[in-house]
Amino acid sequence: MGAEAHRVGPARRLAGEPRVPGDKSISHRALLLNALAEGSARVRGLGLGADVLATERCLRALGVVIEPDGPDGRVVHGVGLHGLREPDDVLDAGNSGTTMRLLCGVLAGQPFFSVLTGDASLRRRPMARVLEPLRAMGAEAWGRAGGQHAPLALRGGPLRALDYALPVASAQLKSALLLAGLQARGTTHLREPAPSRDHTERLLRAQGVALRSEGRDLWLTPPERPLRPVDLVVPGDFSAAAFWLVAACVHPDARITVRDVGINPGRTGLLDVLRAMGARVTLANERWVGGEPVADLTAESSALRGTTVGGDLIPRLLDEVPVLAVAMAVADGPSRITDAAELRVKESDRLQAVAVELGQLGARVVEEPEGLRFAGGDRLRGAAVDSHGDHRLAMALAIAALIATGETWIADAASVAISYPTFWEHLAALAAA
Repeated sequence: MGAEAHRVGPARRLAGEPRVPGDKSISHRALLLNALAEGSARVRGLGLGADVLATERCLRALGVVIEPDGPDGRVVHGVGLHGLREPDDVLDAGNSGTTMRLLCGVLAGQPFFSVLTGDASLRRRPMARVLEPLRAMGAEAWGRAGGQHAPLALRGGPLRALDYALPVASAQLKSALLLAGLQARGTTHLREPAPSRDHTERLLRAQGVALRSEGRDLWLTPPERPLRPVDLVVPGDFSAAAFWLVAACVHPDARITVRDVGINPGRTGLLDVLRAMGARVTLANERWVGGEPVADLTAESSALRGTTVGGDLIPRLLDEVPVLAVAMAVADGPSRITDAAELRVKESDRLQAVAVELGQLGARVVEEPEGLRFAGGDRLRGAAVDSHGDHRLAMALAIAALIATGETWIADAASVAISYPTFWEHLAALAAA
């Protein structure tokens, strides 16, 4: 199995209150947009997994001073929209698609040359969907395989506004084009095929940007004044909390509370699905923190029933599909996930990987072109499985292992550090309760 394999056995009981890392999506944007502001901002509660640290590393290479501020805080000294400097080396985004795609939007308007690369997984992910509209705005941009894949090279310059219908509901693509639109001449108009998370829009508005939305249309007018720095407390990551919510629901003796979690409507499709399945999940202490809705979430052992998920709900739970698959495998009755072809171009081909690895644990799951189909009612058994280097699959397999008979060994388990470095410690504490 190798040094990175992690053993997980069945848990008699699950109980506790794990504190999940700060929201990864917001952490990226808090660092990046404050770097483009003029002045200093204090950001606390950052999710400092490998992905967010990649964004920080790239910003420093572009001349932004970022100082530590406690264990999960940073002070970002913004350089303004025109204060970045040409990097003297290749920018390495690691495994982070958010880092690479959002930086493309920023660098498209900068008057210098830059190259972005990442690890083997990121270099396989689609980048043409970002480069093509940036070229239409006036940027020079190249990529491997005819612009399909990283490494990417950009020579920025004066940009013109874009009127563009996004081919997929992607917050990363939308954010990249909004960041380019900040530097363009004229008003950029974007149309989404379905709603996607809106963290970028919320933060841009807080910085003073004129950003109007109507239905699935967005209009951004470039600011006449410098972006304002925004002090921020990042809420807990819903995608990280999702693993514990599902763990409690599928386990026969469990109650888990995760406090201070962001419940942005663009992120919480899993809650809707779990409730449709009969899950006992409650929200308490709902409030607003830094312009984002936040709550304490409690999940308990539940009698789940099968359901079908697709359409506009998919962009609101795309990151949670691996752990939702665990719930669907053990729920009473069949379940199906449709319209999720986007999962084939994540850190792994998640549709294939989820089907193969849950199948190893005894789940009756069938891979379909755009989704997964589950027989339901499966009793899982421990086995040797592989995360495929995908942090979310590694954590989903760990949740499945908690209710399986016998031991499960998860290969490449260190991948959890991409988004949740303390996952294994939290799992051990919950299982020891």
